[in-house]
Amino acid sequence: MIKKLNYYFITLFVFGNSIIKYRGTWASLFTTLFLFLLIHVLKIPILIIFLSLLLFLFYSFFAIKSCLNSFKNEDPQEIVIDEFLGQSIPIILYELFHPNRANTMVETLQIYFWFFLLFRLFDGLKPFPIDYIDKKYKNTFGILFDDILAGFYVTIVMILFMVGKSFFI
Repeated sequence: MIKKLNYYFITLFVFGNSIIKYRGTWASLFTTLFLFLLIHVLKIPILIIFLSLLLFLFYSFFAIKSCLNSFKNEDPQEIVIDEFLGQSIPIILYELFHPNRANTMVETLQIYFWFFLLFRLFDGLKPFPIDYIDKKYKNTFGILFDDILAGFYVTIVMILFMVGKSFFI
């Protein structure tokens, strides 16, 4: 029973069997829209979402480890909780550190869309040290940490963009 629950958790219930192609991209898009819904439509406090994501991260180590031997390869495409967590990083950090901005919902969706595109770019290109983690660690740590690093890369790029924009404009 717990193994089945873990399987559904790490595949986000839908992405394990239902969607065959581009699971990571679909999971990242789902995450982007899901967080927008939670934060801007349902108005759930960002601190509650942040703490929930931390719990998801810690539980993910256990859930992936318990199910990893059920898959055929070392970094199964069915596991998308890593994309969910990695894509969440720039969104949550943006929301935590920009609580009093006056963006419209459309402007916020545009910003989230840039987060989505950049995350997919870094997840696909795997710049150093993401590629190193991805190749060297074929375990729970490697599955999760390469996407977490991609999320931080997005954050760094957006900070550089905002600093550059304010400096040059």
